[in-house]
Amino acid sequence: MVLWLVVAFIALSATLILALSLGPLRKAANVGTIRAIVAVQYAAAALLAGARLAGKA
Repeated sequence: MVLWLVVAFIALSATLILALSLGPLRKAANVGTIRAIVAVQYAAAALLAGARLAGKA
């Protein structure tokens, strides 16, 4: 149960950061780095969810 909360928190965090990078921060000099961090967060959430569904976590 706790792992699902962690996955949800990571996904929510990544969504918030992505929304900021597409909105107020889109003209920032390092927006590519911010979006790369979002991609890593989504990958981590997907990996954790996949491990939980496969019964490995």
